[in-house]
Amino acid sequence: MPYNSTLNFIFWSPTKIVFGENTALDVAIEVENLKCKKAFIVTDRDLAKNTDIPERIKKALGHLSVGIFSDVEADSGIHIVNQGAKIGKELGADCIVSVGGGSAIDTAKGIAILLKEGGKLQDYAGFQILKRPQTPHIVIPTTAGTGSEVTYITVIKDHEARRKLLFGDYHILPNVAILDPKMTEGLPPVLTAATGMDAMSHAIEALHSLQKEPIADGMAFHAIKLINEFLPRAVKDGKDMTARGQMLIAANMAGSAFSNAQVGIVHALAHTVGAKFNVHHGLANSILLPPCIKYNADESGDVYLNVLSALGEDAKVISPNEAGYVLADKIADFTKGLGLPQKLREVGVPEEGLKECSEIALSDAAIVYNPRFVSDSAEVLHLFEQAW
Repeated sequence: MPYNSTLNFIFWSPTKIVFGENTALDVAIEVENLKCKKAFIVTDRDLAKNTDIPERIKKALGHLSVGIFSDVEADSGIHIVNQGAKIGKELGADCIVSVGGGSAIDTAKGIAILLKEGGKLQDYAGFQILKRPQTPHIVIPTTAGTGSEVTYITVIKDHEARRKLLFGDYHILPNVAILDPKMTEGLPPVLTAATGMDAMSHAIEALHSLQKEPIADGMAFHAIKLINEFLPRAVKDGKDMTARGQMLIAANMAGSAFSNAQVGIVHALAHTVGAKFNVHHGLANSILLPPCIKYNADESGDVYLNVLSALGEDAKVISPNEAGYVLADKIADFTKGLGLPQKLREVGVPEEGLKECSEIALSDAAIVYNPRFVSDSAEVLHLFEQAW
């Protein structure tokens, strides 16, 4: 799509990307390249309990490993970050190797801050507060969705307040991301699908964001093409290493795209139901994406035409005015084919909780970048009701 020649933008993506089967087993090389000697592994309980992945990474690190912190849970909280930082400091860790999905990576970003700065994690909530590089961080994703390995964002839940805190700072961008398809091989079909739709929502929201830019657009469009082709394959056959690998690349590209262009109302709403009712973030995005696309249809018709093209549709026979509605239905059909829930009521969100969620979502930072200005919680409530 054409851009005004006066457009100014910054595209920032300094993370080193290492891709290939079994590349995670070369993690020690990356630790040494960072001039570090004591690597602290941060992973989640499920991986530690049900797989040998964390232990394999520990073995690959050899004498460079000082221990594993495996208390990370879904929607990781401030108390978990504090606990991990305390242990890491006692072990003398000088770098972090996070192994897992978005929760493990986000927890590690928080730990990286506290190992360097000390104090309380809440003190660093907000944007661009840190003044120096943080603890070196190598990421080994075990899901293909969040793109957190290349984002400067971390989301940590305040369980007492039942809301999510947003931390955005270039100083918490990971130093290295190792994309090894073998690390995602054991991910169950429903989580493969849900995390994949997280990546899809990142790509689409980056494209219609008020802060969209041409480099991010290119990455987002290609991510959509990859997701459309390879996510159904990865869901159908978890041992399809080509599909697994291409989904890791897609999630990475979508992550880099939205880290620069930002997201919008889909994520504002998903953050809220995730915090209030423990809805998996990818599932929340998957359910909320179609109604939110329709909400933005008048402002983003040309963008949605291009998305439809990326999904293999003949956009020439569709007008910009109808593109959003066609795309919303296309996305819904795609998620049905993946076997994902279609409504918030199917994932434990009570109807009586929607009004409070709509009021909270209105203050979520992501909503600022939405192409359609949102000023009234009643508009948000209507979207929640459509998704319910």
